[in-house]
Amino acid sequence: MSDPKIIVALDYPGAVPALALAHRLSPELCRLKVGKELFTATGPSLLEQLMKRGFEIFLDLKFHDIPNTTAQACKAAASLGVWMVNVHALGGRKMLEAAQLAVSNCAKPPKLIAVTLLTSMNQEDISDLGINATPEQMVLRLAAMAKESGLDGVVCSAMETEILRKQLGNKFCLVTPGIRPPAASLDDQSRVMTPEAALRAGSSYLVIGRPITKAADPLQALIDINMGIRGIA
Repeated sequence: MSDPKIIVALDYPGAVPALALAHRLSPELCRLKVGKELFTATGPSLLEQLMKRGFEIFLDLKFHDIPNTTAQACKAAASLGVWMVNVHALGGRKMLEAAQLAVSNCAKPPKLIAVTLLTSMNQEDISDLGINATPEQMVLRLAAMAKESGLDGVVCSAMETEILRKQLGNKFCLVTPGIRPPAASLDDQSRVMTPEAALRAGSSYLVIGRPITKAADPLQALIDINMGIRGIA
């Protein structure tokens, strides 16, 4: 598979379990996501080890700061050789544009995407923030701003992918966490969808964690999901 649609979330506290799982998976079947906990614990050295094994990396740090600081962070991430990096759209248009410019000037630019609304958040959570909007309205507005700022795509719930695809076009990258095979636990996700349904709705890439990482046979779980989406992706 030249462009794996599954991104396995390495939600581990350290390098040993992360590398142990990576050893059981195949870079031909998935990419890997390294988030805040794991990157803070291990630093760039883990990324280097994972990339030596052939994996492309989504560095999920959700940069959110003043424009210059965010731009420099994205530039530093690009220098590590990662496949994808993200920022938080709530940082605003100036921050998004600064990040995009910094990445575009790199020798090998990673995909730059923006987080719209965390998949753990529901209407009650949004109202608690004093925002008078539905989750869908927030996602649409932030995603449109990301595209206008030159970003490659957004992180969003699969429940918003269909309308985002219609409004923002087929080339805009939609990365969707909160993906659960039919028999899997919801865990702490509020807005979820199956892999097959998410791809049909317009998702570009699927972030999947515990259904693979906690499986008795992670590689087989990965293979099974890939088989389920064959012909859709």
